[in-house]
Amino acid sequence: MLNVALPKGRLGEKVYRLFDAAGLSCPDFFDDHRKLVLEGAGARYFLIKPSDVGIYVERGAADIGVVGRDVLLETEPDVYELLDLKLGRCRLAVAGPACPDVRPDAPLRVATKYPNVARRYYRGRNREIELIRLNGSIELAPLVGLSDVIVDIVETGTTLRENNLHVLEEVADSSARLIVNKSAYKFKRDTIDELLRKLTEGWEA
Repeated sequence: MLNVALPKGRLGEKVYRLFDAAGLSCPDFFDDHRKLVLEGAGARYFLIKPSDVGIYVERGAADIGVVGRDVLLETEPDVYELLDLKLGRCRLAVAGPACPDVRPDAPLRVATKYPNVARRYYRGRNREIELIRLNGSIELAPLVGLSDVIVDIVETGTTLRENNLHVLEEVADSSARLIVNKSAYKFKRDTIDELLRKLTEGWEA
């Protein structure tokens, strides 16, 4: 039996439907419950906060998992990335006022919940930044003068437009990825490859 880490929340619902279409369903996927461990179709499913999926897979508590590329870029778990599931497509981007009022000799104030992504991005541009770690309502930061720009996920861009903010630079594309523990892939490769085949066929269907 495979141990599979799946994200909770909006992305999770899309992933459950994909697994269901691939014949990897679990009756409890679509029920209203608070269970964290589900079983079905030869697998044990762990429902986990998206930012923690990589940790469970890297440390072997789960054999495989589904996680957004944005989380992989931020946390950099030591895992294999096997498949782009093409779900939850979005962008990591720098956003802010159309013309941020920033002195060229001053650090750029960057608010984000992706500090590692932001540091690497601006280090590659030789730009000094002052990092402001936030966990929610990131778009508010430049509106009240807390930051000059933000680094965050952009899906439709509606929240940015409604707050008179704009995408200034694109950092990376993101979508749901299937990842696997390195040891599990060595010892359970046939089972994992069969799951991959089913997922791909269900996705193509």
